[in-house]
Amino acid sequence: MVLADDRILEYLYDEETASPSEMAKSGFVRYTSSYISQRCQKLVNHGLLRNLGRGVYTITDRGEMYLEGKLDTAEDSPDRVGSDVEDNGPTVGENHEQA
Repeated sequence: MVLADDRILEYLYDEETASPSEMAKSGFVRYTSSYISQRCQKLVNHGLLRNLGRGVYTITDRGEMYLEGKLDTAEDSPDRVGSDVEDNGPTVGENHEQA
C-alpha cells in the first residue's frame, strides 16, 4: 500500500464511484489519472476495489475494513480481519519455541 492507495480508497468511500480521471480532477487524489488507474488495478487485485466497467471503480467491504483499521494489508504479514480469523498455527517466518 502506498499513500495514493489510501487517498483513492478515502475518495471512493465518500463518493461511492468514480473513474481515475474524476479522482485526479477532484484535487483530493493528487496524482495523474494514469497513475491512479494503475493503483486502482492493484487495489482490485487485492479485493479492496471493484471495477464496475468503463473505468469506473467502487470500494468493496474489504476496502472499507482497511480504512477502518480492521484489515492488515502489509505484504509481510497475512491479512487479519478483526477477531473473525481462525488461528491455524504459526505462519511462515514466525519463530515459536516448542514446549
